[in-house]
Amino acid sequence: MADTPAPASAPEPATGPVFAPGDKPVRRIDARSLRGLAHPLRMQILELLNLDGPATATGLSERLGEKTGTVSWHLRHLAEHGYIEEETGRGTRRERWWRVVQSTRVLNTGDFRDSPQARGALSVYMHELVQQYYNRVTDYLNDDWPEEWRNVGTLSDWSDLRLTPAQLGALNAELREVVARHTPAPGTEPGPDALPVIVQLQSFPRHPRGGA
Repeated sequence: MADTPAPASAPEPATGPVFAPGDKPVRRIDARSLRGLAHPLRMQILELLNLDGPATATGLSERLGEKTGTVSWHLRHLAEHGYIEEETGRGTRRERWWRVVQSTRVLNTGDFRDSPQARGALSVYMHELVQQYYNRVTDYLNDDWPEEWRNVGTLSDWSDLRLTPAQLGALNAELREVVARHTPAPGTEPGPDALPVIVQLQSFPRHPRGGA
């Protein structure tokens, strides 16, 4: 959400993995770059680099339980499509460090409505993105947190809204603005008691199924 939820004009549905400050360059994912990303292992690699910072193929392979050669191949594939880049001045010719290219990645599902070739990649991407969100929540629930962190997270939902497409688009835009206000500017040092925080906002319409 990939990375994955991100800006788009209502009423088109929009999804993507990153909420980012407005000073980052915006990259709109097209069909070619979507096909380059829509692979479960590549999306896992990109998520680890995005959440935990630069890493080598060896380090990633240990965390993912994959062969180093396999991870290296997927890293090169991600770099070819502009999602990651080599961190220059670090590592060796045989052990390169990779980092995420800093940008706000925007994926608008409406861009692929008339592209049968892209629908398979879009389906893989969306299902893997939802799985990543689920895994993050599960990790949060399974981890042992100190007292000061136990009551500040939340898993919430509201099901009593009835909105038009324009109203839902406006709601999502306001929520993104709130996240942007709380996102530190590049180069800002976090406080000594700060931890990385993940915000997952899920707001979408549903078709009524029976009932009144």
